[in-house]
Amino acid sequence: MQPPRERLVVTGRAGWMGMGRGAGRSALGFWPTLAFLLCSLPAATSPCKILKCNSEFWSATAGSHSPASDDAPEFCAALRTYALCTRRTARTCRGDLAYHSAVHGIEDLMSQYNCSKDGPTSQPRLRTLPPPSDSQERSDSPEICHYEKSFHKHSAAPNYTHCGLFGDPHLRTFTDRFQTCKVQGAWPLIDNNYLNVQVTNTPVLPGSAATATSKLTIIFKNFQECVDQKVYQAEMDELPAAFADGSKNGGDKHGANSLKITEKVSGQHVEIQAKYIGTTIVVRQVGRYLTFAVRMPEEVVHAVEDRDGQGLYLCLRGCPLNQQIDFPGPGARSPAPAAADTFPYEAAAAKCKEKLPVEDLYYQACVFDLLTTGDVNFTLAAYYALEDVKMLHSDKDRLHLYERTREPPGRAAAPRPRLGSLALLALLPALLRAVASA
Repeated sequence: MQPPRERLVVTGRAGWMGMGRGAGRSALGFWPTLAFLLCSLPAATSPCKILKCNSEFWSATAGSHSPASDDAPEFCAALRTYALCTRRTARTCRGDLAYHSAVHGIEDLMSQYNCSKDGPTSQPRLRTLPPPSDSQERSDSPEICHYEKSFHKHSAAPNYTHCGLFGDPHLRTFTDRFQTCKVQGAWPLIDNNYLNVQVTNTPVLPGSAATATSKLTIIFKNFQECVDQKVYQAEMDELPAAFADGSKNGGDKHGANSLKITEKVSGQHVEIQAKYIGTTIVVRQVGRYLTFAVRMPEEVVHAVEDRDGQGLYLCLRGCPLNQQIDFPGPGARSPAPAAADTFPYEAAAAKCKEKLPVEDLYYQACVFDLLTTGDVNFTLAAYYALEDVKMLHSDKDRLHLYERTREPPGRAAAPRPRLGSLALLALLPALLRAVASA
């Protein structure tokens, strides 16, 4: 008897973006390795803006890999603009491998198309295709690229789960456990056969234990006829409406539109639909910091080859015991060093009550965040987190939670290598081979 739904994970295939057929072997092999590696490293938010330069070049050339001869002058102008962008960010990108790879790739392309380093730097708009319809995938999209259609052939409707992260941060897991965590630095929220999600949390105030999400990286893995590998990366004050390569769908495959990104509110709210795995992701910037919410089928949640590795997967297992924080009770003082302008309890409670009339854990999280940070934007972070639950959670009777979850001591595990470290170790041989072939 065949399993109800067999899915294969195929290793991503990509070349250096914008690279022509005659491009150097080293650039073609080096870029995909670097792209995945850098997005997985547990680094703090970087001032290096090389991803912005990459995205602008991709958008300016419409992702053209081999421009026609008539377009060569405009393509050269785009390359000069790209080179100028890299020079402007050079000071903050020293030691950044993605930056050095981009500079090397620009030199290859300028040589290949006989582009002069001097000349106009206006950003061109080469021939572009009309945007795909938002209402449906391509008519020839394979059925496997629509999760529910292929699922229903073999089974009843899939069960959907929800995970969210917001504020100080507060975590609601796929099993509806609710925790407040320290988790400073880079931590994996989701790590399965189809996608990886990693967040970086940084201190909100100097000397305070309060942290919030300053960076988010999502990697959608190459999957059958549906999508190429795609990377989405957001940081404080930079919530892109496109993937890191400037595209808004899953690439060039027949089912590419089964992965789409939509900007709901410019710079504040982005939604990513991954229909091939039945998944919806909502990313917001509220104030300075980011929030994350996802709706995902249980089958996808548990699709991991290494079951032991799920210990790294916060949306499934929750925060380690030594990273969990207890809320203060009503009338309690701030549990962490606070700024001079933080709220007293009564004022914090009143402010949160304006947006969150039900005194559930989202209301309590709001009060906690105002007590520890004094940043009124955390009120909106809790409000939008609950709004995302209302949109994404499949059980409408479980929207509000009232009891916090703290793992029993027996669940506390020894520290494990984080996702970024594992990715670095796994990709190091490929990186070294790429360098050797340069």
